[in-house]
Amino acid sequence: MSVRSFVDQHYRHFNAGELARAARSLTQFLDDGGKIFLTLAGAMSTAELGRSLAPLIRAGHIAGISCTGANLEEDLFHLVAHNSYVSIENWRNLSADDEAELLEKKLNRVTDICIPEEEAFRKIEHHIVSYWKQADQENVSKLPHEFFYQLLQNGTLESAFEANPDDSWLYAAAKRNLPIYVPGWEDSTLGNIFAARCIEGEVRPTAIKNGVEYMVDLAKWYESRTDPLAFLQIGGGIAGDFPICVVPMLHQDLERDVPLWGWYCQISEASASYGGYSGAPPNEKITWGKLSTDTPKFVIESDATIVAPLLFGYVMDA
Repeated sequence: MSVRSFVDQHYRHFNAGELARAARSLTQFLDDGGKIFLTLAGAMSTAELGRSLAPLIRAGHIAGISCTGANLEEDLFHLVAHNSYVSIENWRNLSADDEAELLEKKLNRVTDICIPEEEAFRKIEHHIVSYWKQADQENVSKLPHEFFYQLLQNGTLESAFEANPDDSWLYAAAKRNLPIYVPGWEDSTLGNIFAARCIEGEVRPTAIKNGVEYMVDLAKWYESRTDPLAFLQIGGGIAGDFPICVVPMLHQDLERDVPLWGWYCQISEASASYGGYSGAPPNEKITWGKLSTDTPKFVIESDATIVAPLLFGYVMDA
């Protein structure tokens, strides 16, 4: 039984029913010529979402991605350091001393999996710092993800791959030169490393473009699109809030006539009553000029590591 058949057969009501309705609607949206703009919050890359997302990218269904700096780099970390990751089965029962022991071993925990500092962070740092310095010396500024693309597109890291590159969403995106937007990139391990190198005087901050330049680039890209765009938001926060705001900015601040996002779905476990953006319901976005009353809207209140692969698998009819 395919994922599509399984969902159609068993996912009937409540959050399961919402997933099924969203999956059917999104599939029809794509069949009608639309594309997906995907946003990634949380630790989706460390959860290995690339296993189900990369096929969607290769199939041409993804038009662009907005993600946190952590999701950008952690997909790459896993690609080159897979064999050194350490799984923690009893992670809920770890004591403070247990956590300190992981720190001593240079294992950085993300829920039930630890990213190895030496094999992941330092391995990538060695390569990417040289690209930052080169850009600085040549008075060239690039967006943060462009340095990642440089690493993947020129083959520098291929001999170091430990995970299957077919399971890497970033590798698939780099191969298609997919537009990526990484607001708040500084809030990441490599972002911190870049700031440290700037403090030491090894490279100037101007080597990397900032968030405003990401927004300018996003606005140009959005205006150039002729196909309807679905906004598929995994989690909340800056990864979703940053790109969805491009529409009201173009409308209200530049007075330009562009279409609203054509379809919307958010996968989140948050509650709107707590005041967190992650729980902001779609209708609230109408008041901000991001969606219209006619926009298909879905909210799946569940774990994205469970829901997103099912949604992607449904679209791919896997």
